[in-house]
Amino acid sequence: MSAPGGTSTSLRIALIASARFPVREPFAGGLEAHTWSLAKALTDRGHRVRLFAAPGSDPALGLRELPVHRPVLSAAARADVSMPGAAWMAEHHAYLRLMLDLARDGERHFDVVHNNSLHHLPVAMAPALRLPVVTTLHTPPTPWLESAVQAQDDCPVTFTAVSAHTARAWRATVPAARVVRNGVDTGLWPEGPGGSPLVWSGRLVPEKGPHLAVEAARKAGRPLLLAGPVGDRRYFTEYVEPLLGDGAEYLGHLDRQALARLVGGAAAALVTPCWDEPYGLVVAEALACGTPVCGFDRGALGEILTPECGRLAPAGDAAALAELIPEAVRLDRRAARQRAERFCSLDAMAGRYTALYEELTA
Repeated sequence: MSAPGGTSTSLRIALIASARFPVREPFAGGLEAHTWSLAKALTDRGHRVRLFAAPGSDPALGLRELPVHRPVLSAAARADVSMPGAAWMAEHHAYLRLMLDLARDGERHFDVVHNNSLHHLPVAMAPALRLPVVTTLHTPPTPWLESAVQAQDDCPVTFTAVSAHTARAWRATVPAARVVRNGVDTGLWPEGPGGSPLVWSGRLVPEKGPHLAVEAARKAGRPLLLAGPVGDRRYFTEYVEPLLGDGAEYLGHLDRQALARLVGGAAAALVTPCWDEPYGLVVAEALACGTPVCGFDRGALGEILTPECGRLAPAGDAAALAELIPEAVRLDRRAARQRAERFCSLDAMAGRYTALYEELTA
């Protein structure tokens, strides 16, 4: 009998998450939201998922907490001039312990390992495992991860990338990354009625550019509601907080249900990356809510948006973005929802990963 989602094979999946933040609502960022959704979708398809994640993550996801704690170091080691920071050591120790455990008896408990962390050790230590390892590339190339790939003449890891843009960015080191775009649960992000304000959501950090969203909304004469965790307190205090008021309001870090209501009740979503966005989960979430997107043409945004559901301005140009807002708010909300359902649904993503797991374990 087929499991929900259409798969007929139940697999035992070790899903490795980032150790930096718990995988639970309200999510610290897109990586945590993605990992939570993937774990849930795979479980709903009948797979047995064990999530290795930071302490405090959602226990309903088959959680096994990563041992994120500082190793006990001697005074001599702590005094060494090359001693890295405490957070770096804790994360390194956690992944080292996990990979050693999986190397020792992982094949007894799992059919496949899917690494969604940003750490180099799951890639560097993959040859020690006697089962397939999949690593998803969520970011532009990093020196530690490129080094881990190149440490082996024939790296045994199967790589996926969250967008064609990200796959191209990694091509020099990982020439055959398969594109599996991130998906959102369109049931948890329902189509909303729209409204008069604009919305901006995400981590309030310089690379997401919320200050430019405020500038563009103000130039367009539209109110703007912002929501998300403050990831860089100094940036928020110096560049965002002084712009609040006069139609721009920060609502805090909302859980998914409250955020979906906010996004679904907006006329359009502003997406203002100041870096080459590897995917842009907030774009998919907005489209699922039927909310058109007006953003900067950076990274993968151009892969997700079509003229029917969004508008793109030159990167960093708040004035050009403001000029496109009147067009964006007039776009068909049903077309936005249909784009999410067809192009970036959670079910489609889970299906592609399941097919990959089955191929590797055949």
